[in-house]
Amino acid sequence: MSRRVAASLITTLVTGSIALAQIGGAPGSYSRMGFGARGMGMGNAMTAVISGDVSGYYNPAAIPLAPYRTLSGSFGLLSLDRSLNFIGFSQTLPPDAGVSAGLINAGVSNIDGRDEDGVQTGLMKTSEDQVFLGFGLKFQSGFSVGVNLKILYYHLYTNFTSVTAGLDFGVMYRANNALTFGVTIKDVNSKYKWDSTPLYADQGTTSDDAFPLLVTGGVAWALPDSIGLISSDIEFSNVRTVFLRLGAEIPVIRELTLRAGIDRIDLKQKGTGASPAFGFTIGRALSGWTPSVTYVYVVEPFAPSGMHVITLGVIF
Repeated sequence: MSRRVAASLITTLVTGSIALAQIGGAPGSYSRMGFGARGMGMGNAMTAVISGDVSGYYNPAAIPLAPYRTLSGSFGLLSLDRSLNFIGFSQTLPPDAGVSAGLINAGVSNIDGRDEDGVQTGLMKTSEDQVFLGFGLKFQSGFSVGVNLKILYYHLYTNFTSVTAGLDFGVMYRANNALTFGVTIKDVNSKYKWDSTPLYADQGTTSDDAFPLLVTGGVAWALPDSIGLISSDIEFSNVRTVFLRLGAEIPVIRELTLRAGIDRIDLKQKGTGASPAFGFTIGRALSGWTPSVTYVYVVEPFAPSGMHVITLGVIF
């Protein structure tokens, strides 16, 4: 295949992949869309949430405060031939620690490949994966700290892949049984590293494509008498974005919880597009195990239709 054909295909693949973009087409957009139906249903305002099924994705410092061991798998139904899937597990390690692990998989399929003459060369797809392992430790002062190690893999095109690593750091403070605060620094050193030598031989080059560095602060308030939960996050990035997130959930009955949230409320610019979400969880305790089904519908302002995410999980 000629170099011009390869360049054309790569351009097509990159254009398809940024259909997921949230911060100006910056890399790693799939990793900023959330983790599972519960978090996305609360507008991803989860930095300070320690109740229910807790994932280290949002804040690794929350892991040792989680009340349950959790296991979940999620899949998304998205427009524009995109895919988004999650697997997560977390548990405490008595007396003062906790671990969490997860996988995020995203991609774009059915990309129409063509050469410089416009002749079809076949359908192609991209795939991005993030595997994370988190560890947290709590202290008697009410503070807890945590870290996520993340392995980032991107298969953009045949013989054109990237494997790198990044870090997340988190701090949590539990003021009382109802009020918690959290802070995270995410995607430290996260990037894609490209080497085009396999495509362009001696004319190939190497380059780095850095993820935005994110700093997020959050607060969560458990309402009196177990009425519900309200949470809020504010996120700053080194590419000069400022986003507000809001979320709430209300247990209608023991087996049913309703939730709603809104992600990406842009406090600095106009036109980015806030993303409301609505969902629910149905679950029932069975001999120490609580299996559940969680669903969320996420409004995507610049896509032809919204996103559906379903999570099958168990608390035990």
